[in-house]
Parts: sequence; C-alpha cells; structure tokens
Amino acid sequence: MFDLPISGSLLKAYMKETLKAGLKCEHRFTVPQSKTVPALYPEADEFVVMPEVFATGFLVGFLEWACIKAINPHLDWPLEQSVGTHIDVTHEAATPVGMEVRATVELRLVEGRKLVFSVEAHDGVDLISRGRHERFVINKKKFDDKLMVKRDLGATSL
Repeated sequence: MFDLPISGSLLKAYMKETLKAGLKCEHRFTVPQSKTVPALYPEADEFVVMPEVFATGFLVGFLEWACIKAINPHLDWPLEQSVGTHIDVTHEAATPVGMEVRATVELRLVEGRKLVFSVEAHDGVDLISRGRHERFVINKKKFDDKLMVKRDLGATSL
C-alpha cells in the first residue's frame, strides 16, 4: 500500500498482493476492417493507399489490451489503472481482415508500480509479434488531476 496526497486529501491506492511476476493472459481478437493500415490515419493519403492488413499501431494497442486484462483483477480497478510507458515489439507478418489474432502475455517483473511483460501475438498461421512491454500502475484521480494542470498550463502558453 502507498499513500497518494491529492489536493490536500489523502487517497490510498492498493496493489493487491496477487500482482506478481508469472501472471499470464491469452487474449483473442478478430481483425476488422477498422483496424487495418488505411484506417490508422484515414486523413493521411500515405496510409489510405497501403495494404488492408492489421496495422502495427493497432497491434500495439492489442498487446497493451492483453496486458491490461492480465493485471486488472489484481488492481483496485477502476480506481487503480495502468498506463503504457514503453513498448519494444516486432511486427513480423501481415494479418488480413477476418483472421483471429491471439496475444499471449506474461508479467515478468513487478518493481514498485512498474510492470514489465513479455508479449507475443500469433494469427494462427504466423507468429506476428514478440517483444517487451512496460506499464505503470496509476491512481486514476491523481493522474487526471495532473492532466488538468498540464492542460491548463498548455492553454495559457499558446
């Protein structure tokens, strides 16, 4: 347990004792048209003319989703959440619309609020991705409060 001071009050955030290295999750998803390269930035002509395959940007989000599913039962969710802080993955094979992708993730390290995962994705034919992903456990209210301050600072600097 750790204490988080927020606007003069004290919020307690609890990472459950079950949040430990070794947690695994498998997550499946069927690739729709809306998750292809042309859909990634439809306002960019360069993307619109590219092949209609699972986009790397959406693949990264899919891997993050699997990691979130692995740890949410071990957090005081939704008061505690996690944010991605680092991603280092390959994208080794193209996956067309309609194929199911399967992410397999394992929590390898818990270092305070920092979480390190090994991640892998397969489309039933090819290994499409493998690598490492880091997340950081946050207190949602504290995080949102900091964002409001940043937004206000950004608005005044324009």
